[in-house]
Amino acid sequence: MTALAQDPSRRTSPSSHGPGRWASGMQRYGIVGVLVAVGIVATFVSPSFGTIDNAANIVTAACFIGLITIGQSFVLITGGIDLSVGSMIGLGTVLAALAAPAGWVAALLAPIVAGTVLGLVNGILVGKARMAPFIITLSALLAVNGIAVALANSSIVIDSGVFTSIANGSTLGLPNLVWILLLAFVVAAVVLNRTPFGSRMFALGGNEEAARMMGVNVTRVKVQVYTISGALAGLAGALLASRLSSGVASLGSTYELKSIAAAVIGGVLLTGGVGTMLGALSGVLLIAMIDNLINQLGSLNAYVQDLFTGVFLVLAMIVQTLLSRRREH
Repeated sequence: MTALAQDPSRRTSPSSHGPGRWASGMQRYGIVGVLVAVGIVATFVSPSFGTIDNAANIVTAACFIGLITIGQSFVLITGGIDLSVGSMIGLGTVLAALAAPAGWVAALLAPIVAGTVLGLVNGILVGKARMAPFIITLSALLAVNGIAVALANSSIVIDSGVFTSIANGSTLGLPNLVWILLLAFVVAAVVLNRTPFGSRMFALGGNEEAARMMGVNVTRVKVQVYTISGALAGLAGALLASRLSSGVASLGSTYELKSIAAAVIGGVLLTGGVGTMLGALSGVLLIAMIDNLINQLGSLNAYVQDLFTGVFLVLAMIVQTLLSRRREH
């Protein structure tokens, strides 16, 4: 009991030898090998795919889904789910566009503040009121989308300036969005693996009652992860508005599903208690790579992307289930 209380995430660690360790390693990091393999195959299919410029384009395009996947992964690790992040991105672009005339700081902060408030409300309802995360966040998705449409029935154009240069500029030869995405995942990885908060997330997702008995403030952790998820969705909305120089209520539609898919493909269990930021990032990049390859080929219908994402998600769930069972033996 004492050892587990010091590091609740140990429940995810297999035995030091045997099939359990191999299964755990594959479950956590197998997606990295898949990502490399898909990249190699894609380079043969389309030679321009393997260029440095195209790699930067892939990571840049992945930034928006990547940011919400971080928050989604935190929520999933605790055993919850957040369906509101997609509509929050749409609202974030609208709020950024409306606030842009007041300056780039206002345009950047307005969506983040709104997302933080939404996440806080979700967290309170899930944590304190003990309501079902699926129902609460689905209701938030519909409500937030309605607010976004009410604020902007059509696209709101943002004049070029400092705000639009945030997502369209470069630093040290790399697009700013690449730096933002990588920095966000590094910080998230440190939080998840090197802080007491990360251990509490794993403990909560592993067994809520056991975590409570070990002294984990379950309500606080739930409120915190949903608040983080909302804040990151707001940031993604602000950056998307900066990238497109406009605010549109429908932007971000289905992003919540893609963030869940990216996290699950990357080894984050829907049942909670297991996940890594490296795996989640790999899942994000894999989806972005498939999208990019389809665009490169040109002859394929854009809906093929959704087909491939769905297939990968189903395969990932099957593999995770098999590996989880193997770890138990």
